[in-house]
Order: sequence, then structure tokens, then C-alpha cells
Amino acid sequence: MAKKFPLYPSHPERICWGCDQYCPVDSMRCGNGSSRTQHPVELLGEDWLEYGDWGIEAPSPAAPSGTTP
Repeated sequence: MAKKFPLYPSHPERICWGCDQYCPVDSMRCGNGSSRTQHPVELLGEDWLEYGDWGIEAPSPAAPSGTTP
């Protein structure tokens, strides 16, 4: 089973996102090229999950605190 893909990593620039290994930039093991693969948040912005069919279910919005159903 593949690792769960992080939707909003805190430091995406420190990791290669080219495969399920998520290697540090300075020690990529898969040989996925000479440079790292960027996370979609780096390429498309914070709202990257809203656009396109990524096959990832977006997290449901949390209910406002202090409200009761």
C-alpha cells in the first residue's frame, strides 16, 4: 500500500515528491532524474487540491467551534 500523500506539508521544498519514498533532497534513492519533483502546492499554490481530478479526497471542512447541531 502506498503512503498517504500529505496535502499541505510544512516544508515541501525539503523533499522529493517523485515516488512513495519521499526522500530528502540531498539523498534521492529512486533516481527519478537529476532534480527533485515538486509538491503540487509549490507548483499550483495553496488551493491546488480544489482544481483537477487528483484522486485524493479533500478533507471535509470542520464545523465552527461553539455550535451545536
